[in-house]
Amino acid sequence: MFTGIIEEIGTIQLIENRDEAWRFRIQCQAVLADAALGDSIAVNGVCLTIVAFSEYSVDFDILDQTLRVTNLAELEEGHVVNLERALRMQAKLGGHLVSGHVDQTAKISKIQQEGKNVRLDVEIPAGSAHRLIDKGSVTIDGISLTIAELSDTQLTCWLIPKTLELTNLSRRSVGDQVNLEFDLVGKYIERMVRLDPSLATTYQSPST
Repeated sequence: MFTGIIEEIGTIQLIENRDEAWRFRIQCQAVLADAALGDSIAVNGVCLTIVAFSEYSVDFDILDQTLRVTNLAELEEGHVVNLERALRMQAKLGGHLVSGHVDQTAKISKIQQEGKNVRLDVEIPAGSAHRLIDKGSVTIDGISLTIAELSDTQLTCWLIPKTLELTNLSRRSVGDQVNLEFDLVGKYIERMVRLDPSLATTYQSPST
């Protein structure tokens, strides 16, 4: 599990097509402070397993399925990515609970300065609007963000300067694909209601 609070921006050093998987090497430092083989790190919101590391880089093996359903397939050597270590149970939960399992990719439709603020608009994939709520949380490229405005086709988040400083959003442009992970609790509720539609009946609070 993760929180969606990015710890470091890493730089892709190597992308290599090996027989068993794609090998990605990322230059970084902060997320390696207590690293061990088999640990999980979220890369642009995708939970990946450390297969090798050095003082200043970490290696991951990535399968074709992961490349198909995330924006990692669009990365090239020299690109930057958002990094976060897995959550420790004693750590502060600064964002929200994030699994690192990307639901869908989506396109940035606007990212621009408006007054003192930066507005980020992301197109909502067809059939997914019900998974989002106004003022709820969404994970975009591994970043926990609050939805400020919402329609059936678009979500809007306002970015504070610190988010732009500590993540790769400052280098994003209109048309870029980002990874989306919807709220974990909401997905469980959706699954339960699909299996038992009676759960969707109007809740009546007990009389007091």
